[in-house]
Amino acid sequence: MSKVPMLDPILKSLGQLAPAGYFIGLHIRYASPLMQFSTYNQAWLDHYTEKAYALRDPTIAWGFSTEGASRWKDIDVPDPFGLFEDARKFGLTYGVTVSCGPLRSRTISSFARADRDFTDSEIEAISELVRRLHDLTEPPEALTTAQIEALRLIAAGDRHAAAAAKLNISESALKARLASARQRLLARTTAEAIQRAKDYKLM
Repeated sequence: MSKVPMLDPILKSLGQLAPAGYFIGLHIRYASPLMQFSTYNQAWLDHYTEKAYALRDPTIAWGFSTEGASRWKDIDVPDPFGLFEDARKFGLTYGVTVSCGPLRSRTISSFARADRDFTDSEIEAISELVRRLHDLTEPPEALTTAQIEALRLIAAGDRHAAAAAKLNISESALKARLASARQRLLARTTAEAIQRAKDYKLM
């Protein structure tokens, strides 16, 4: 059974706990997350990008140096560029950052509210949900040879019929290989599976 649908209720629960939005970067490797989700408003995302805050975000610096959870007001990392002050102007007044996983594959996420700070019980609930997301999205160590062959042919531009003919299998067998690759890579589409296989250096 695919794990992809299992992510949706977790993300929904996190959205309810963080009404001003969240950003989740799962399994950050080589400075880039393998998967990410965001519900922050677009104005803040545009401002964040324009200011190049990803390179100077105190929550990210904290997340790489610490595992656990912290309210933004308690993060003891310099903020010389005023990210937190800017965030408040966009309704991200109160926040919590959660970090988990080994440094080589760290998950860092932040959650915001406009009305009040997060309670201890809310932080505990958010932390548990983030850890579940981290575990569910652990990249596979490898794909089968059959899955790799199928993905490579589709990535090269072959249609299903042509790819099946090259592999000397039926079209339904090819589709089954692609479906198993999508499931293994937690991808909703074959294009997404191909990209993740490349990102994970599995093909």
